Amino acid sequence: MTRPHLPSAPRPKAGQQRALWRAPASASALALGLAEAACGHDGLVLAITRDSHAAQSLEHDLRVLAGGLPVLHFADWETLPYDLFSPHPDIVSQRVAALYRLPTTRKGVLVVPVASLMQRLPPPAWIAGNTLDLTRGQKLDLDAEKRRLEAAGYRNVPQVLDPGDFAVRGALLDLYPMGADQPYRIELFDDQIDSLRSFDPETQRSDHAVESVRLLPAREFPLDADSARRVRELLRERFEFDPRRCPLYQDLKEGGAPAGIEYYLPLFFDRTASLFEHLSGDTLVVLGDGVAEAAEAFWAQTSNRWEQRRHDIERPILAPAEIFLPPEELRASLNKTARIEVCGQAHPQRDKAVAMAEQPAPTLPWSQKGGDPGAALHGFLRAYPGRVLMAADSAGRREALIELLASAELKPAAVAGWDAFLAGNEKFAITVAPLEEGFALDAPPLAVLTERQLFPERAEQSRRRRKAARDPDTVLRDLSEIQLGSPIVHEDHGVGRYHGLVVLDTGGVRGEFLQIEYAKGDKLYVPVAQLQLVSRYSGASPELAPLHSLGGEQWEKAKRKAAEKVRDVAAELLEIQARRQARQGLALPLDRAMYEPFAATFPFEETPDQLTAIDAVIADLGKSQPMDRVVCGDVGFGKTEVAVRAAFVAATAGKQVAVLVPTTLLAEQHYRNFRDRYADWPIRVEVLSRFKSAKEIKAALAQLAEERST
Repeated sequence: MTRPHLPSAPRPKAGQQRALWRAPASASALALGLAEAACGHDGLVLAITRDSHAAQSLEHDLRVLAGGLPVLHFADWETLPYDLFSPHPDIVSQRVAALYRLPTTRKGVLVVPVASLMQRLPPPAWIAGNTLDLTRGQKLDLDAEKRRLEAAGYRNVPQVLDPGDFAVRGALLDLYPMGADQPYRIELFDDQIDSLRSFDPETQRSDHAVESVRLLPAREFPLDADSARRVRELLRERFEFDPRRCPLYQDLKEGGAPAGIEYYLPLFFDRTASLFEHLSGDTLVVLGDGVAEAAEAFWAQTSNRWEQRRHDIERPILAPAEIFLPPEELRASLNKTARIEVCGQAHPQRDKAVAMAEQPAPTLPWSQKGGDPGAALHGFLRAYPGRVLMAADSAGRREALIELLASAELKPAAVAGWDAFLAGNEKFAITVAPLEEGFALDAPPLAVLTERQLFPERAEQSRRRRKAARDPDTVLRDLSEIQLGSPIVHEDHGVGRYHGLVVLDTGGVRGEFLQIEYAKGDKLYVPVAQLQLVSRYSGASPELAPLHSLGGEQWEKAKRKAAEKVRDVAAELLEIQARRQARQGLALPLDRAMYEPFAATFPFEETPDQLTAIDAVIADLGKSQPMDRVVCGDVGFGKTEVAVRAAFVAATAGKQVAVLVPTTLLAEQHYRNFRDRYADWPIRVEVLSRFKSAKEIKAALAQLAEERST
């Protein structure tokens, strides 16, 4: 079966500069119409959204619905105008990579928040002229390359962890190029590149070999000595300030990259460019709903922040018009392009706009309150003349939905994705497609349903969270977590006291170091890039923490003794675990048809860790081995809901559940929480505490004994 022709956003006709498109009822339908327009347009499509959240939602929907069409994203800095800190290296990496790719991108969709579109950028020639390829077999002067990397904004660090880092160790050059997904290790033989291999920044282990590596600039402006001198001279010419009291000036003088230097970008160039100058000629612009209003609001916010900060004599700042395009200049640039304007309810020309042949997806609540829980979905599938696709957020959710639908005798066909569904002929199918919203098309008749249609009361989930790569409790993540004089533990040298940050010159490179004082006044200086080697002191009394001696054997003895104790405890735990695994426990079946509607009534969005704990506990309940799990969390982080879900699974499996708490107050609190959560379900909740009379307690215990309480 061939791919059907889907509705598309209206493109400007010959001789016209713009087309008006009535905003679809569903954000995902808008993404579909945009994807179809991009497929039919011989050039790049620039989609402008009102904010970063709308940009991310549109981008992810496009990645599902646009097939093989390239989808690019020009990220926002995620800082407020004139902030005193710089964007995260990952964001800078994404932006530099996008600026490099855009001039040669002839087809695809670029998604941009309007605030990012208003930023003034480096000229395209500077990005292209400061890009270098390293190839195996190529000659490389390591000292010269080190200077070039520093001039391009790369950071010389002891260990490469983030984009923009590099480290030199003998004949090895570790490098994390901007725009790359992983760092690379370059090994030299004399002055020739002998091997190029990717490596894991966490384990530092080399991976597979590559033939070449492309080095993009580490920032959106040069950081060589001449550029820094130019900026210092311009600052002195344009502002009245004392350079000795200006951290920005002093950092530039010392060869560093001051925090927030991005808001001085125009001083590095004779002329800046806009994003429009980085695009290929035949670009079609799509203006999202509310973009004009968002541009005006961003300009007003920027102007207010400039007015509040421009009188600081220790940090002179540039006027907003030097850093951003004013709204009128943005409108002038947009008026020169072919464009589609998405007209929302408040748009003055909405009545003249072309509507897309689509409808919002129907709400088909899955209910357990008597009868067929999937009756609404059954009725829709019988009455709907077209094909229906159930879109799941992940592979795990797809399997859960398949099990849920099977309980109502519904068996959708599993397909590989959106394109596979369009190419097939299944009447009812399911796939992994993390869409923002469901939608229904009139021609061809086709409906896409998400979990929001089945469980409309469920709090909206953020489906694209990043999970932490490390255990957050194992390392010291931020220097703000420790105070001067606090005891801290270095992995190799033991317990010392933190005495703040100092700036040292090592091998001609200035850097920040933690100063740790040990016994007898000895001091250790740890680069901030090696913060992962330092952890909190967890002894009983920080004031009485025993300090170790640098170079002494006390710390090594303590580590050996601890390792021996760990082995003893590990052996004991292994024995206990072996006995536990040998025993047969009680496996509780999960009634997915009841559990999913119950989980959907949780009025809050689950946190990633909370979802992980819930899934792990429910998985434990379904195993035949005895359960062995402790759920830890601070007050207010959702431990009660984990217990509520586990108790629900046990109760619906025909078991009684006892929840033990340490105080009467907690007993009353949990009683109310459990009673409220189970209000719509045939589960009886009682509490035994000193607030109950002897008669009430006796009656409750009698009901338990008779197994009348469920």
